This record gives sequence, C-alpha cells and structure tokens, in this order.
Amino acid sequence: MDPMVGMRERPRWADLVAAVRDAGQYPTAAEAERVIRIVLSALGGHVIGDERVDLARALPEEAARVVASQIPATRPLTAAEFVDAIAARVQGATPATARWDVSSVLSVLPSLVGDDLVDRILLQLPHGYALLFGRAELAPAI
Repeated sequence: MDPMVGMRERPRWADLVAAVRDAGQYPTAAEAERVIRIVLSALGGHVIGDERVDLARALPEEAARVVASQIPATRPLTAAEFVDAIAARVQGATPATARWDVSSVLSVLPSLVGDDLVDRILLQLPHGYALLFGRAELAPAI
C-alpha cells in the first residue's frame, strides 16, 4: 500500500488565517492570527498522544509549533471551562466573545486537517467540544 494514500497536504498558514478570518469575520489578518495562536495553544494542552502528533503534522508549520509546544494539561477542561480559559487570555473578552473566537478557529479545522482526525480528537475531549468544532453533539448509542 502506498504510504501517501490518505495523507493530506499540509495547509499554508495564510490559508488557515484566511479561513479563520472569514469564519470569525475578523477585520484584519492580524486579529485572526492572534485568535488562532490563543485557541491552538489552549487546545494543544488538551490533545495528547497520537492525536496531538497527527494534529501538529496536519496543521501549517506555524500552527503546529503552537500546538506541539504546550505542556499537557493536568486535568481535562469541560468545553465551558475551555471557553472561560480563552476568555481569561483575551483582554476585554466575555464568555460569548471567547466562544465566538474558539468556534471561529475550531470550526475550520475539519476542512483543513480532516474529519477523521477531528473525530479522534473529540473522543479524547470531554462532552461538549463537538459544538465548538461546528458539529452536532451526539449522544453515544447505548
């Protein structure tokens, strides 16, 4: 089997910035970049193991460094706590604006890194994160 089958080409930083700028309706690329760095640095502490390695490989190099440089979190944050942690990092942010920022970044990841990787990441994270990635939160089958 060809090892390149199923491999995605690494997106460019400019493509990630443009996607987030569009999703979040940010007035400048610099604002989108700031939000990307904040959200991905927080996410990098909560994604571990092969999923973290694969996420770093799938992101543009600049974003990969942000994810890979984070120390793993000591405990997983709920989705609401994750949003609150982002709000604490952004001057003047409210939970609503922080949720907007988080969703603006995470909702573009499936198209850039692939649905399969996002599915694996969501399996690691507590309930509630799927909505931040722009997906329905489905209850597991019993």
